[in-house]
Amino acid sequence: MPNKGYPATQEQVPEHLRGTRGALARCFGRTVLNLFGWRVVGNIPNVKRLLIVAAPHTSNWDFVFAMAAVLGLNLRVRWLGKHTLFKPGVVWFMRWLGGIPTNREQPEDIVQYVADLSNREDGVAIGLAPEGTRAKVSRWKTGFLRIAKLLDCPILLISLDFQGKQFIIGDLYQPTGDSEADLVVIKEYYSGFQAKYPDKF
Repeated sequence: MPNKGYPATQEQVPEHLRGTRGALARCFGRTVLNLFGWRVVGNIPNVKRLLIVAAPHTSNWDFVFAMAAVLGLNLRVRWLGKHTLFKPGVVWFMRWLGGIPTNREQPEDIVQYVADLSNREDGVAIGLAPEGTRAKVSRWKTGFLRIAKLLDCPILLISLDFQGKQFIIGDLYQPTGDSEADLVVIKEYYSGFQAKYPDKF
């Protein structure tokens, strides 16, 4: 598959969703992508609120390339990550990248945080991995669909395709309210992309 796309620039992001990172941070993100031969395909849609879901998620490399793309694009996104990732010594860096530590045992806290955030800011993008883990799971959690309903926003489907080395900004999906039907459609969409470890997806 030919590698199409861009090195990643903030022109691919609407102004209200751009971060305040300096040129050095943006250059670092693009450099990481270029070193590994990755490209960003597509543009962030110009909508006020977005829930971004990224898949497949089967390795730590997913995080590396996703954050490189976020930096290169200068995308202002708050992403939800397992609280154990936010260890002393790196917690400041994770937060600088946009990370929000979450405890899966207290999902109501996540929902409340997202609600407060959306009320404070004019434009907001929340990101997460719908599988919730790098391990193979038989069923995705539906929490991200509840968050989309809370934000009253579409879901932006982003994929990390290791076959083409592409960070693909894909389709907008508007949840129907039927979580089971929505999961079927979204998982079918992601079935067309190759994970780092396909047997885990």
